[in-house]
Amino acid sequence: MTDHTSQAELVRRSLKGRYRKERRFRAYGIVAIAIALAALVTLFTDIVGKGYTGFLKTTITLEVTMDPDLMYLDDPTDPKQVRMADFVAPLVAAVGRALPSATQDDQDALRRLINPYASSELRDALIENPEWMGTTRTMSFLAHSNVDVYVKHKGDAAYSIKLTDQQQAWVDDLRARELVETSFNDVFFTSGDSRDPAKAGVLGAIVGSLLTMIITLVLAFPIGVAAAIYLEEFAPRNKLTDFIEVNINNLAAVPSIIFGLLGLAIFINLFGMPRSVPVVGGLVLTLMTLPTIIISSRAAIKSVPPSVREAAEGIGASKMQVVLHHVLPLALPGMLTGSIIGMAQALGETAPLLLIGMVAFIVEVPEGLFDAATVLPVQVFLWAGSPELAFIERASAAIMVLLAFLMSMNALAIWLRKRLERRW
Repeated sequence: MTDHTSQAELVRRSLKGRYRKERRFRAYGIVAIAIALAALVTLFTDIVGKGYTGFLKTTITLEVTMDPDLMYLDDPTDPKQVRMADFVAPLVAAVGRALPSATQDDQDALRRLINPYASSELRDALIENPEWMGTTRTMSFLAHSNVDVYVKHKGDAAYSIKLTDQQQAWVDDLRARELVETSFNDVFFTSGDSRDPAKAGVLGAIVGSLLTMIITLVLAFPIGVAAAIYLEEFAPRNKLTDFIEVNINNLAAVPSIIFGLLGLAIFINLFGMPRSVPVVGGLVLTLMTLPTIIISSRAAIKSVPPSVREAAEGIGASKMQVVLHHVLPLALPGMLTGSIIGMAQALGETAPLLLIGMVAFIVEVPEGLFDAATVLPVQVFLWAGSPELAFIERASAAIMVLLAFLMSMNALAIWLRKRLERRW
């Protein structure tokens, strides 16, 4: 009886110990998940906190008088006169009229309230509407980047205010009269890069990313799927195919910068292709994405039950017909999912594109595959390294745009998987 009791006690103690270990293990898992979520929330909070103001612009509304004597311009349709005209003077005069306390000695300080590109906007508007000459028009222009920082980050220790006390008082006065306002920053989505933060936008980087992704998709998907079909369905099992499979798996783990060096050596140095163009960027990202697409496509082909192949062969289908008419349609959802995930990975790459020159300062939006271009990750890299603090919010806003693209691509992959997959 004593032995039976002692054995039961030992079993109970053992069970208690195992239960304690299980609870401890669950607690470790919960703590790990909580830490990961906290880090993710902290990261997103920091990005959004710094970047949401990048989607806002600061404008100044002025009553601009098109004075021919002030601008040294009689005929806005004469290109020679337009080139020699002064389009800054009427803007400074308009700011001076809006600020009665300003004196003639404050001309330089007043000019630094207006964006340097405002004179170009006034010139273009006058060329388009020559009948405005000699009239007064209410027009809105982008404020200077220093004014933009002051309006959006006044009191924030992370941003240094470069306006003088007098200029700050003027801006406060104009804001009180609603002549200086903030609104949605459409410039951020409709223009390319600029030396002036207020004029800097991501349109050029978005178009460059799309062109690069098109080249990557057109090359990587058919080549990757074809390679996966051959290796899985047609290739003989020998040392050569084993060697190829091992190296494909190894290539998937190679650092992306190695593919950048490979692209620099082959496409630019050997073949003489131009730097900083979407074609070269797409070729480099194709090399980087191919292993991922091949591996995911082979896994999708393996998931097709052997009974499908046997049934097709049983009714007289050839090997090619079995693959094209039965195996490939059933494996396509997994192939598409893997390809989209690989494309999303390529979209976020920076290192290989830096090596092929896509780090150039690109103002114009690319119109073709051989036009100079940059991509969103490289644009973030450029803005993050800029000495002007106003670019901090632009970089964070560009990160938010990039994350939106990546999440959209991953959501598309999940939707395709749920939509097209078949359960056996």
